[in-house]
Amino acid sequence: MKRVGILGGTFDPPHIGHLIIANEVLDALNLDEIRFMPNHVPPHKQKTQQVSNLDRLSMLENAISGHPSFFVEDIEIEREGTSFTLDTVKLLKNREPEVEFYFIIGADMIAYLPNWHGVDELVTLISFIGVKRPGYEESTRYPITMVEMPELHLSSSMIRKRIKAGQTTKYLLPDNVREYIKENGLYES
Repeated sequence: MKRVGILGGTFDPPHIGHLIIANEVLDALNLDEIRFMPNHVPPHKQKTQQVSNLDRLSMLENAISGHPSFFVEDIEIEREGTSFTLDTVKLLKNREPEVEFYFIIGADMIAYLPNWHGVDELVTLISFIGVKRPGYEESTRYPITMVEMPELHLSSSMIRKRIKAGQTTKYLLPDNVREYIKENGLYES
């Protein structure tokens, strides 16, 4: 059976932290591939209004280019509306019944799991993979496999602020993502 990790998020923009998480989980669990799945409308956070879904997909394609086990999963963008993981997982399992899916979440989301739409059903359909983040509690009543992560204090919101302020993002974003952002005037004031 094919084993696929799903890393969801706004990816606004995708940064090296996302790539490191994906690579560490891929290696630690010996998965066949990781799919980066941008949300259309995340139920728990605001997406930047000025950046289109097409821009986010293009930045993701740029970010993962060259990695043979990384792919973009656009099912939530195509579906539109609020992106509830339960609905998405049901669609994925229906579309690919031969695949075993692993849903990757940051330690910041572990404490929030009881608030997820249909989480009790969701844990029967997929395996949760938690990635450790400094300062976040990892204990939960839900079954989660934890994966060690190099400590990296990096977020898309911090990168957006740096771009707006004209500060460097070298080494925080893949070069081709930085070029895309510059060429398209994204996140500028």
